[in-house]
Amino acid sequence: MKRPEFDDIFMNLATELAGRSHCVKAHVGAVLTKDTRIISIGYNGPPAGTHNCDEDWPEHGCPRDSKGSCSLALHAEENAILYAVKNGASLEGSTLYVTLSPCLPCARLIFTSGIKKVIFLKSYAEYKGLPSDEGVDFLRRFGVEVSKYLSVDEKELIPSAVTV
Repeated sequence: MKRPEFDDIFMNLATELAGRSHCVKAHVGAVLTKDTRIISIGYNGPPAGTHNCDEDWPEHGCPRDSKGSCSLALHAEENAILYAVKNGASLEGSTLYVTLSPCLPCARLIFTSGIKKVIFLKSYAEYKGLPSDEGVDFLRRFGVEVSKYLSVDEKELIPSAVTV
């Protein structure tokens, strides 16, 4: 039996966590790690103790802000970072696995927190119909390593280097 890679384990967990979201529009999960250990987890939704959008507004979700985004929700990355900080964890040099690439505000938070690597499953720009992933662009511009997650099956499709 082949041992699973940590990238696969952590992205699978982020995907499972996304299922915990009460958001009507999107389900996003995040896992924050350091040295192959989990520091924190998060998923998108309103702050604890407020509303559950799927229960309070099941047909359309929570009220929208001026940009059409959820007015109550914290993003999965925000929840993971806030919980880690609240519990005194150092994020310097950590890695974030997230099911949707970070938006620009989350990218600023990620950079400021000292996270050095982000691995995402799907593109925020594609989800929102935007021309580019501004959050990814921002992170790369300031030295954070960002990559799209490749599943085990996708990795097998990439031809390996041929040595002579």
